[in-house]
Amino acid sequence: MAYTSITKARMLLTPSAARPSPYAALGAAALAAMAAVLMAGVMVLGPGVRFDEPVVSALP
Repeated sequence: MAYTSITKARMLLTPSAARPSPYAALGAAALAAMAAVLMAGVMVLGPGVRFDEPVVSALP
């Protein structure tokens, strides 16, 4: 009798396995895709590209 109650208590106390979330995998894939696009943009533009600020004209 005691043996069955101990095993039953052990089964109730063991944590259940965590189920992986599909949204976490989707978020990780989106982050990796965004990083790849940003790195490709840096490689295309290169270090010699400058963006000059437009000259602001004073209104009379």
